[in-house]
Amino acid sequence: MGQTLDILEKPIVVKIGGSTLGSHDTTIEDVVELQKRGRQVVVVHGGGKLITDWLSKQGVPAKFVRGERVTDKATLDVATAVLAGLVNKEIVAAINCLGGKAAGISGVDGGLVRSEIKNAELGFVGGITKIDLSLLNVLLQAGFIPVVATVCFNISGKKDEPRVLNVNADAVAGDIAAALGAGKLIFLTDVDGVHDNSGNILAKLSPEEAETMISSGTASGGMIPKIKACLKAVRGKTSTCIIDGRQPHALLQDIEGKISGTVIK
Repeated sequence: MGQTLDILEKPIVVKIGGSTLGSHDTTIEDVVELQKRGRQVVVVHGGGKLITDWLSKQGVPAKFVRGERVTDKATLDVATAVLAGLVNKEIVAAINCLGGKAAGISGVDGGLVRSEIKNAELGFVGGITKIDLSLLNVLLQAGFIPVVATVCFNISGKKDEPRVLNVNADAVAGDIAAALGAGKLIFLTDVDGVHDNSGNILAKLSPEEAETMISSGTASGGMIPKIKACLKAVRGKTSTCIIDGRQPHALLQDIEGKISGTVIK
């Protein structure tokens, strides 16, 4: 019983992507409802589809390597504007309009997510070096839902590098959950979970099984960074799951144990 209460008192980290947010989406309603129930919630969001749309308008092709976006200077400018601006403020406004209390920040603010270029092949994409929870904790303690855009602080200080880097949103969610000691990390996706080679959904994976899915190639594309993020959070004893965020009230149903997906714990 004590362990259950402890989990209930810990923050929930929810990662949402642009593909799971639409005109009929209930995720924002669920986030506000959780806050009204007294739960601390951190929202980490992507916005890859919208970034691609804006790049397309400018005639800049989107490139991906192993599920991660290749980011040149033009792409970085668009990603920063779309993620920290348009997407972040739309989510914050939507939460506040429903009676919630949210504040939008990025990985740059307060040095929340410190990073450095991890792979020249990916351009201005950051690998996470440290999570500084100072600002996040202030917001949570003040009763806010932090909504985190995943453009992050470049710690290198090199003059030929931008001060901001694009960091994979799945990785940010996993590292924040681990640093917070979150009770749960929930990925709301546009698929119903992790599948095996036969296309069957896997209800539960051990960390070892999840790692094998990556090494064997069974997990591919955008599922790879999600599983890696789950593995990072699981090492901090956070329960993790990957569920279909397009289903009505998927977030609340997961918290209440009423929805299927893939649990890694």
